[in-house]
Amino acid sequence: MKPIKNTEKQNLHPRNPHRSRYDFEQLAIHSPALKNHILSHTYPDGNPGQTINFSNPEAVKALNKALLSSHYNIRDWDIPEHFLCPPIPGRADYIHYLADVLADSNNGIIPQGAGVEGLDIGTGANCIYPIIGNSVYGWHFVGTDIDEKAIQNCKKIIQSNPQLIPAISLQRQTEPRFIFKNIITPQDRFAFTICNPPFHASAAEANKAATRKVHNLKQTRTDKPVLNFGGQNAELWCPRGEIGFLTQMIYESAKYPEQVLWFTTLVSKKENLAAIYRTLHKVGAVTIRTFEMAQGQKTSRMVAWTFLTETQHKNWQF
Repeated sequence: MKPIKNTEKQNLHPRNPHRSRYDFEQLAIHSPALKNHILSHTYPDGNPGQTINFSNPEAVKALNKALLSSHYNIRDWDIPEHFLCPPIPGRADYIHYLADVLADSNNGIIPQGAGVEGLDIGTGANCIYPIIGNSVYGWHFVGTDIDEKAIQNCKKIIQSNPQLIPAISLQRQTEPRFIFKNIITPQDRFAFTICNPPFHASAAEANKAATRKVHNLKQTRTDKPVLNFGGQNAELWCPRGEIGFLTQMIYESAKYPEQVLWFTTLVSKKENLAAIYRTLHKVGAVTIRTFEMAQGQKTSRMVAWTFLTETQHKNWQF
């Protein structure tokens, strides 16, 4: 018999509960629909196991429901057709790295509870960052989006999970060209902002990337791919793409230097980092930090910046 090798996903954060291979039979208890998608599989180390067809959006959604139920005590989670269905392990990684950043501003202790309030930019229809952040660390959130249908679905998720009702509030951004304007008021004080920005600069570019992605998953070649993780226009693309969105975010962030402890965002494209750093220096960011994150074959990074001094960080009251 071959020895069972370490199956932990070493590239995920040490506190991420999704480092081990999925126990699909156990997960199917939490999401019965998942049972219909489980396939036999042999891992690269030669050990037999199970998997799902990750190019099938229904299989991915069923897996998400199971993970949210088993790890985060979330019931009745669902999203409308074609909206982004986020990969849970990667989103959890962002939350845990963010917790490390906050700990550095709190004498090495991760701040927890309702006194830690975050602003989720583009929460989508899935509300995933507030769900994980509240479940793991007890943080409270304001979730924003430009899409009314997304906001309404998040409300439905929150109402279906009573523990989320006091922890998550929602606000629609009525002017899509802005990010923080109309959202952060003079009275607001956020420990952090969090964001998964749109990657692409056009619908055509998003479709091309989706086609390449499903081909990589060994799906039948097609010019009209079915997105396994879905995504509406505003979730996938915006004018000038990721760098345009983040440049706007950085310039706007400088208008709220003392109301947010840490501004953070995912950055999908490594080649955008140099321009992001230049813009951050231009607007006077005091500290800039970057964390690399990887899930499967995809690598992204979290960039965090602050306009506050070390003394101001120490005096921040969570």
